[in-house]
Amino acid sequence: MFRTASLADLPAFRCGHAQDPRAATGCTVVVAPEGAVCGVDVRGGGPATRETDLLRPENMIEAVHAVVLAGGSAFGLAASAGVMDELAARGIGFPVEGARVPIVVGACLFDLLVGENAHPDAAMGAEACAAAFARTPEEPLAEGNVGAGCGATVGKLLGGGRAMKAGLGICGLALGELAVVAVVAVNALGNVRDEDGAWIAGCRDDEGHVMDPLAAFGAMAAAAAAGDGTAPAAGGPCANTTIGVVLTNARLTKAQATKTASTVHDAYARAIKPVHTLNDGDTVFAFASGEVEALPDAVSVLACEAMQGAIVRAVCQAEGACGLPAARDLVAGR
Repeated sequence: MFRTASLADLPAFRCGHAQDPRAATGCTVVVAPEGAVCGVDVRGGGPATRETDLLRPENMIEAVHAVVLAGGSAFGLAASAGVMDELAARGIGFPVEGARVPIVVGACLFDLLVGENAHPDAAMGAEACAAAFARTPEEPLAEGNVGAGCGATVGKLLGGGRAMKAGLGICGLALGELAVVAVVAVNALGNVRDEDGAWIAGCRDDEGHVMDPLAAFGAMAAAAAAGDGTAPAAGGPCANTTIGVVLTNARLTKAQATKTASTVHDAYARAIKPVHTLNDGDTVFAFASGEVEALPDAVSVLACEAMQGAIVRAVCQAEGACGLPAARDLVAGR
């Protein structure tokens, strides 16, 4: 039977955060010290990613040492350099004569307009990596306004002033020895709904309630047609993006991990509306340590369910910040 899983069920992975709450940005690092198979699927129209071409099944690299989720848009890719340095200092990576070369992949979300105009750098990446090793496998990883979710927001169809605070969420499921845990930072243009279909965070109306996204689209189109300057500005940087990773102890090939990452985008589509827009860089990694024989479809099913739960937790565990309310504030105010 299915049961709840946690990072304690996946000792091959180490996870840590670093963040600057004042600047409202941060990064989250998942380390596989022994290396693990990794796949990726990018669906949004404006991704900021690192080394994802290495993960294509036909390419040479078969083991990845870390996945980095970060804020800061393209600037945040600098955090991965700090993770590389920290891993190399710990002797982790492919041996090349007297050196170690860790394989570090990652993706970033856009949080530059929340808090101060700052971004994760190499020092923050190294800090998050060190935190991953300092944290015991049994210790719960923090959720909400932490790591890559520190500056995350949702519901920006009518501009940032109508948005809500989101964050980082974690959810896991297991079937027998097979365990899958999803970690996600939700920074979507669209709204987030719970498992029952109710909107729990997103674009707010004049009374502060979460709007149906189709109504928000209608208001956006009307403002654009009126030409009165109230419509959100088009073009420019992609100010959104949901980035996540599913971790599993299943034995997968790169092709199978890539297929799992692709399937997990179904969870994004279930929980976020709209999703995969030109203004999102939505990305999913699948990171497999290989201890358990499992059907690839079973991994994908568990991963999709875990990711949907993690997205919901990302908004429910968030706290209001930077002048924006969180889902818990709306519930408290009813």
